[in-house]
Amino acid sequence: QVQLVESGGGLVQAGGSLRLSCAASGSVFSFLTMGWYRQAPGNQRELVAQITSSGNTYYADSVKGRFTISRNNAKNTVHLQMDSLKPEDTAVYYCRGLAVPHDYWGQGTQVTVSS
Repeated sequence: QVQLVESGGGLVQAGGSLRLSCAASGSVFSFLTMGWYRQAPGNQRELVAQITSSGNTYYADSVKGRFTISRNNAKNTVHLQMDSLKPEDTAVYYCRGLAVPHDYWGQGTQVTVSS
């Protein structure tokens, strides 16, 4: 069993930066594809960024060039560096670890960007 705990959310002005972290328990972290998702009120949860076990990355078009995902397998952590934040980035951000059939989610951290 893997537990994921997010941290780093908060309130920031538009144009500012935040760095989200996700810490994982267990010994299988290095095998997981790790992703950051977000869900704004009234919206579906959407994939923001993803990094595979081999380090390949994917970004949603809406965050490309502003967000950077990284992982540290030695520390069982994944980070999301968010720069040039916009009010539309406001959402609860979730960390996900996936290695089918295993699918793990964190509890979420709130990010609020004021205009």
